[in-house]
Amino acid sequence: MFDFFKKDNSKVVHVNDMEQLIGKVELIDIREPYEYKSGSLKTAKNIPMGTLLASAERYLTKDKTYYILCQSGARSGRTVKQLTNLGFDVINVAGGMGSYVGTNRK
Repeated sequence: MFDFFKKDNSKVVHVNDMEQLIGKVELIDIREPYEYKSGSLKTAKNIPMGTLLASAERYLTKDKTYYILCQSGARSGRTVKQLTNLGFDVINVAGGMGSYVGTNRK
C-alpha cells in the first residue's frame, strides 16, 4: 500500500557520462523499434521495455551488468527498478536519448 515510501536503490548514470563506456558495457535501448530506428547509442541493442520485462531471463543473466536506456529516462527508471527487484544488476541511463549531446550516435 505504501510502496511509494520505499527507498529506491537503483543505480543511475547520466547519458552524457556514457561516452567512455560505450562499447565497453552491455547497453540496452528499451524504446520501441520505431524510436530506436530514429537513432540510438552505438552498440546499443534494442529490446523494447514490454518484451524485456515479460521475459527478462531470456535476455539477461544475473552475472552481468546492463545499462538501460530510453528516450527520457522515465521508462528506463521504471524498468531498472523492476529488474533490480528480480535480482538483475542494471543501471538506469538517466536523461535518455533526448538529452544526449555526444558523438556516439548510430
